[in-house]
Amino acid sequence: MTTLLSRMTLRVLRLSAVGIMLFCLSLGLQAEVTWFPLGPFGGDARSFATDPRNPKHIYLGTTTGWVYDSHDGGASWKRVAQIAHRNDLIIDHILPDANDPQRLLVAAWKVDSPDGGLWISDDGGVNWYAQAEMHGQSIRAIARSQSNPNELVAGTLRGVYRSLDGGAHWKQISPKDSTEIHEVESIAIDPVNPDIIYAGTWHLPWKTVDGGVHWTNIKQGLIDDSDVFSIIVDPADPKVVYASACSGIYKSVDAAAKFTKIQGIPSTARRTRKLAQDPKHLDTIFAGTTEGLYRTLDAGAHWNLLTSPDLIVNDVYIDPANPDHVLLATDRGGVLSSNNAGESFEASNAGFSSRQITAYAADPHNPARLYVGVVNGKQAGGVFASNDAGVSWQQDSSGLGGRDIFSLAATEDGVILAGTNHGIFRLQDGEWVDAGVTVLARHAGTVSTAVKGKTRERRVSRSATRQPVEHLDELVYSLNPEVNDIYAGTSSGLLHADAFGNNWSRVPSLKLDEVRYLAVQGRTLVAASLKEMEISSNAGEAWKPVPLPGALTQVSALALDDDHTVWVGGREGLFRSSDMGATWQQTRDMALNDVDSIYFDRSGDRILVTTAQSSFVFSVHVPDHKVHYWNSGWKLRFARPVGDHLVAATLFDGIVIQPKMVDSAVVPTRTNGAAATVATTAGASATATASPVKR
Repeated sequence: MTTLLSRMTLRVLRLSAVGIMLFCLSLGLQAEVTWFPLGPFGGDARSFATDPRNPKHIYLGTTTGWVYDSHDGGASWKRVAQIAHRNDLIIDHILPDANDPQRLLVAAWKVDSPDGGLWISDDGGVNWYAQAEMHGQSIRAIARSQSNPNELVAGTLRGVYRSLDGGAHWKQISPKDSTEIHEVESIAIDPVNPDIIYAGTWHLPWKTVDGGVHWTNIKQGLIDDSDVFSIIVDPADPKVVYASACSGIYKSVDAAAKFTKIQGIPSTARRTRKLAQDPKHLDTIFAGTTEGLYRTLDAGAHWNLLTSPDLIVNDVYIDPANPDHVLLATDRGGVLSSNNAGESFEASNAGFSSRQITAYAADPHNPARLYVGVVNGKQAGGVFASNDAGVSWQQDSSGLGGRDIFSLAATEDGVILAGTNHGIFRLQDGEWVDAGVTVLARHAGTVSTAVKGKTRERRVSRSATRQPVEHLDELVYSLNPEVNDIYAGTSSGLLHADAFGNNWSRVPSLKLDEVRYLAVQGRTLVAASLKEMEISSNAGEAWKPVPLPGALTQVSALALDDDHTVWVGGREGLFRSSDMGATWQQTRDMALNDVDSIYFDRSGDRILVTTAQSSFVFSVHVPDHKVHYWNSGWKLRFARPVGDHLVAATLFDGIVIQPKMVDSAVVPTRTNGAAATVATTAGASATATASPVKR
């Protein structure tokens, strides 16, 4: 059965890789070296923009510098580019040019920083360049004039800027020494007179009627110190102006001379990040808030909540050709789509992935069954499972309560465990149950198994009863199953349970207050915090402190191979010890810095290494220390084997898969003055993604 499943898994992977490459070749795409992204789909989505000539062509901005687009009205997405190869840019605004659909402008900013900028593409997003006058500007708002498409106005932390040539050149039009007109969060331009400009700041709105020569504070009717997130001007009657703030939603019928607070939305101190007006029914306005989506059908007199109040809405797109078609860009849930004017929504994330994968496990009896865990996902995150070796994923998080996942384990006995930021959970009949509340205690017999020619006794389940155990509430960094035991490294030390994850208890003999990294092979255990390491050779009964390698300032990864060689990594590189930490050797035949993962792949008798600052996966063959590497095209958290392929977790963009695994001839190279043996792969050099990826 296992052999059959392995063959099925490899067939799925090979067919997927072949299909991907044929699709790319048919399009004539020449992408840089990259592995194919597979999801799980969803994550943080920030902004929409539409091609003025084709409403089905929609752009999507993200929190990781990526621009996506869709040619089917948001039903599916593909990557266009990552701006400036940076994953720290928030893209809240994309502006396609009305006269030239190949020309795109992207405005971006960085969290907790004045950094950002404006990037321009003249070829549909294939190539980008930074606009010099807006270099380093944290751009929070940008708008194009309806009456003069060459006029653009941008709001930054420094003030208001205007371009009269489609974004080629910019000039600040707010007073440079102003103590008020800065931290500009929203911009609106009068649809008839482009010299009339509205600017919402973190402390009330402003208006100019002469292109920025003079400015007037338009705060009458607004609660003092209101952050103004969104301003819209009625295209049929420009005297009607709506503004949203942290203090609520306001409306003016006299071109912002006076605002009146619109009632009807409870808890009006919520943040309303986006106001959107139906282009065919101007009395219909959507309000995207941090507590769901609201809609009014009577110009603000009455409002109805259309979604769960747990939903954080960042942007609202209303199809100009079909206003019943509404898209939401949300935190964690990605894109939501409605075809009934917002009455109901469903996820529409095919091709879009912005997940932070932090944990991974593979079913030892079913190579196609994989699990990954995410952080910062709340109810939209948790654990995702795949039955086809990562080609598709389904959320499998019932019972986790929105917890972050830091570790996963799938044992030989069929136990699936998740280590969270608040304890350990077990998957039971499709539901995650707290291992610290009740557990399924199994009475076990034993069977013999052979591992690398050695016989090991393994306990198997015979019957089951429920019993209470100690509640566990710490952050669980790692879960390490062995033949008869499971160990957990946590924020308050080391825990131990039987092979079924029952009867968790603390290991008092270990003196480390925190176990961030843990490696286990048989009765040998290695535990480490950021600055300390201890080793036990008798299943945790006694421990001895081990000095870290002299050149290593902090531990960031740990592994133990079948020869009991200890591997440890950090900012300074990769180190190994074959004498239980008495002496250390640095692997100088690899240019490794910022090691973030080390994994012992028993099936390949190799160590897999990734680094946070490179896109390479390194493989060290344990018997002879020969090195292979593959360029994934992505910055990675870790890599794991699936059949004859590798899968890897990116920093922010979900799972990627190696499209093909056929080594070419081994070639010598030299890194840092030392010879290294490396091999490239056909998968690393082939065009292997369905859209160009610029890294």
